[in-house]
Amino acid sequence: MRSIYERALGSKFERLHPRIRERFGFASEAGVASIGEGVMERVWYAKWAAAPLLLLSSRNIMFPRGGEGVPFTVSNYAYADSYGRETVTWSRRFRFPDGVRKFDATMIHSSERRCIVDYMGTRQHLAVDLEMDVSPLGGMLLRSGEQRCYEGRLRFRLPDWLTARANVHEWYDDEASCYRIAAEIANPVLGPVFRYAGRFDARTVPMAGRRVPYEVKPTREECRE
Repeated sequence: MRSIYERALGSKFERLHPRIRERFGFASEAGVASIGEGVMERVWYAKWAAAPLLLLSSRNIMFPRGGEGVPFTVSNYAYADSYGRETVTWSRRFRFPDGVRKFDATMIHSSERRCIVDYMGTRQHLAVDLEMDVSPLGGMLLRSGEQRCYEGRLRFRLPDWLTARANVHEWYDDEASCYRIAAEIANPVLGPVFRYAGRFDARTVPMAGRRVPYEVKPTREECRE
């Protein structure tokens, strides 16, 4: 079985750096996970966005906290969700002096939408289309597109002025022998909202029949893409 990222990129997947292919190339049938640990050289947020970020943080979607030299972990597990969809977790933990902040998501490949759909947070109420490409460094580029909100029976597309557009670049630094990541989330009208940049090591962990940890899975799954 191909990973959801290989399905999204098609032939471009082979242009990724081998270490990036390793990170993004496994599916649930492989019986492995990727666990990363490193340091965010900088985490930043816009002070004007503190109130909405605080609200989003209750569902593990960003947070109003910044700093330098912040230890963090990222856990990627592949599994089939309750709707039978191949799913990959993005469970990020930022360890600030006053506590841990969480930024979680689960991703699927949507044949209907022909892209990766990123469900943000713990309840999959916010679905974001992702455009993927390969950078000149052989890294993975992710850019967010249309965003939809699902609450109960409600379904609506967020207008552009209410969205936060993400640009993420993850690549492998051969000289430093580590992964690097840089992300910026910005509102089309008000500008940058949240940024982070850092480095990390990642190891492939055999699952050997173990279950995906409960804490990295969403508390509610949404069938609508």
